[in-house]
Parts: sequence; C-alpha cells; structure tokens
Amino acid sequence: MRLERGRRASLAITLNFVAFAFALSAVTTNYWCEGTRKVPKPFCTGPPVKVKQWFCIRFNSSNINDSRLVQYIFETGEEKFLLRKFHAGIFFSCEQAADMNGFNCRDFSEIAPEHERGVLWLCIVAESLYLALLFTGGALMTLEQCPSFSIMNKLKLSAFAAMCTALSGLCGMVAHMMFTTIFQLAVAMGPEDWRPKTWDYSWSYVLAWGSFGTCMGSAVTALNRYTKTIIEFKYKRRNIEKSLMIKQMVIELDLPEQMWDMYLTAVPADVEAQLDLPVNGHEPSTGKTYVLEMDSGSEQQGEEYC
Repeated sequence: MRLERGRRASLAITLNFVAFAFALSAVTTNYWCEGTRKVPKPFCTGPPVKVKQWFCIRFNSSNINDSRLVQYIFETGEEKFLLRKFHAGIFFSCEQAADMNGFNCRDFSEIAPEHERGVLWLCIVAESLYLALLFTGGALMTLEQCPSFSIMNKLKLSAFAAMCTALSGLCGMVAHMMFTTIFQLAVAMGPEDWRPKTWDYSWSYVLAWGSFGTCMGSAVTALNRYTKTIIEFKYKRRNIEKSLMIKQMVIELDLPEQMWDMYLTAVPADVEAQLDLPVNGHEPSTGKTYVLEMDSGSEQQGEEYC
C-alpha cells in the first residue's frame, strides 16, 4: 500500500512538472497561430541581377527616374502578389520581411481590436496565474515527500497541492479560450496590413492545451491520493474503536484473556456484529440464553431455558 501511494505521488509530481514545462514553452513562444498573408510585391531596388527576384517587381529599365522611358513590368494577375508567412503568440506577431529573409515582429496588443485589448490583458494575467499556481502545486507535492513532516502535515500539503493544481488548470483553460477569441476577432477586425489570408493553430497552441490536460491529470491524481489516505485512516480508526469496545466488554465481563486473543486471531471481520460473547469463558449450549443482572454492584448470572 505504501509503495502504491509512493507511485501515485511520483506520478502526480511528474505530470505537474510536465504541465509546467509545456505551459512555459507555450507562453514564451509565438507559434500559437500561423498562416499566410497575401501582399503586393514591392518594387525591386538596387542594381539589376541576372537571376530573377521572385519576391519583388522589377521594371524593364533600371533608370526609373527617366520620364522619357516607358516603364513596364512582366508580372500579371497573381504574379503581382506574394504570400508571406506569419506566426503569432500572446505577446508578439511576426511576419516575413520584404526580402523573405527573417521575420519582423510587432506587439500583438497593437493588432488586437482596441475595444478587446482589456480581454487580452486579462488573458495575460490568467496565464501568469496559471504558471504561478501550477508551480506552487508542484512545490507543495515535492515538499510533501520530505520525511521530516508528520502524516497530518503531509495530508494538509497534499490537499493544498491538489487545490492549487486544480485552480491553475481552470485559469489556464480560461486564458487559452480568451486568446482564441481575441485572435479570431483580430483576424476579422484587425488592421488591414495584418489580416491573414489563411491561418491555423500551431504547435504552441497544442502545447498549451496539452499542458492543461496534464495539469488536470496531476490534480486528479493528487486529490485521489488525499481522499484514499483519508478513507484508509477512517477505516483503521473504526477498526481500532471496535477492537477497543470489544476489549472493554471483555474486561467488564471478567472474561479470560484467551478469549480476547482468540477474537483477534480467529474471528472474521464480517462475523463481529453477529457474534455473542460467551460468559465466564464457557460456550453457551444450544437453546440457552444468558441474562446479566446488576444488583448493588454485584453481578448475578441467571440462566433461562427456552
């Protein structure tokens, strides 16, 4: 039983720290959503090159300031547009640069609709609470394994750890749903120079919800350990009280000590309620009922025959 409790504690701690690692990785990265934006190709700058630059538009003549020359381009239709990749997170949104090398990032709060920026800040606060409560729950679970604490103190630590972990999971769920709503509003109502053509959720978003799942698994495991330990204590306490009550009855009836030992070793638990104790160490005969009468501090035993 002790080994099983130890395994449950190790499982709860492992799930907690996995959830914390996933959550920290998701919050600090900007790959919650990614997609493409359709933008017009910019005009090429610099001297002409032999290889065609597909990410910009170049005129037929490099002297674009000469008004006597007729300038024309070869790109038509969709060739005049470019699909730039972008990815966004809670704090930043990054888009490919004009030369398709590297990314240019800007604050996501500038992209979110102005009347929804308060929800974005609530999302950030909820994510911070999620990380703080999750770390606190893991620290309490680790502290519970310290052998210097008593059993009751370990039970209190287990209860607080389960409560902190469960609350952190609720905060994380609310924060993830808030970001989903804000991003969808930004796609529909955000600035024109940011709205994507196609988008989907990315690996940071999967990490965030995976963190929520492992967090709730850790909370359920810790709570299961706590309730199971409480039930075991109540069961042992009830058995001890029953044993003490029988012991007191044996003492009051002045029965030999062998009857107590026989009761402890031979009598099953489910027979205890149906067992009638013998009087003076002798087993009653069939059809006889023994009645005890107390008269002025002295004990008299009467025997009636059915």
